[in-house]
Amino acid sequence: AVERLDPASGVLAQAVWVDAGPARTGRVILVVHHLVVDGVSWRVLVPDLRAACEAAAAGRTPALDPVGTSFRRWAQLLTAEATSERRTAELDDWLALLGKPQPPLGRRELDPGLDTVRTLRHHTWTLPPEQAATLVGKAPAAFHCGVDDILLATLAGAVAHWRPETAAGLLVDVEGHGREPMEGADLLRTVGWFTSVRPVRLEVGAAQLDAAMAGGEAAGNLVKAVKEQARAVPGDGLGHELLRHLNPVTGPVLHAAPAAQIGFNYLGRFAAGGGADGGTGTGPAGPWQLAGETAIGGSVDLGMPATHAVDAGAVVRDTADGPELTLTLSWASRLLEEAEARRLGATWLKMLDGLAGHTTDPTAGGHTPSDFRLLNLAQHQIDELEAGFTGEQS
Repeated sequence: AVERLDPASGVLAQAVWVDAGPARTGRVILVVHHLVVDGVSWRVLVPDLRAACEAAAAGRTPALDPVGTSFRRWAQLLTAEATSERRTAELDDWLALLGKPQPPLGRRELDPGLDTVRTLRHHTWTLPPEQAATLVGKAPAAFHCGVDDILLATLAGAVAHWRPETAAGLLVDVEGHGREPMEGADLLRTVGWFTSVRPVRLEVGAAQLDAAMAGGEAAGNLVKAVKEQARAVPGDGLGHELLRHLNPVTGPVLHAAPAAQIGFNYLGRFAAGGGADGGTGTGPAGPWQLAGETAIGGSVDLGMPATHAVDAGAVVRDTADGPELTLTLSWASRLLEEAEARRLGATWLKMLDGLAGHTTDPTAGGHTPSDFRLLNLAQHQIDELEAGFTGEQS
């Protein structure tokens, strides 16, 4: 089914009925090309498929809710936005953020002709449920941020510890869902590939990294610093890719600018074993029932160029034993030895362990300036205010 997909001919989806015989329940396999679907799209497709299947089984004509904004319209909005005066005014700020070229993380610079998907190697780590629960629940609440901030901060600390020369300003491409509000567009039920990427420059205190791994206050300071720097991007963060890919004037300028060697993607939180609609795949078969996990991804063109020397990914799955946090590193094997990549992964785990330990401290957490967008407060002023409030409460 995957091999039959042919975007050039308009073949972007295949449905296959797997007949298991008269005594067993068959299955439908649905394969959709990434050009027309992303991870969030399955949260739209799976409930719609279920509603249509159950309606058909009951003899009714399926009736689905309308789509607010088509993907075509969204693409047109992006193209117009990329050449707008507001976006082109961001160019100098993006160039300043990208700064000067950084030394390669591996043996040489990434080469799209040599470093392809075929050459990538991967390793995965899964954190214990109790530690994962702290990192995806208590830590974001304490530091008033998202799980992605927690993961990005500890990753930045790990890279700076692994390659100390990057501590003064590490460039990271942060991938997001891409469904940003624009001109009243309603993307709640739009299916498509909305993934966005924005570069961020992260400076971490190299002298405090060992203390952060040990669970000291430095772990919290790392989160606060990275949280603020990740938000200190020009505009809403979409401008870099708009100007880089959809503006013929600014595109070549950004193409020649330094690029991040590290990619980061937090895929989100999912129900384990049930896919996008929470089905369990157990019990008697009904008209609709997901069989196991919803597989997002899988087949990739092995000849595609690798986009970074190292890509870091994370996903959270809710299980009966609590949240399961899985980390994955992918690296260009012609640039980095496996031992080096695994050392980076082990350091990331230590950073997360240190932050989890620090979060159990009653004094851990706090706000940062970006939490108060209507006020001009420095971090030390926020710390003083919070210390005073805590003193009054005690």
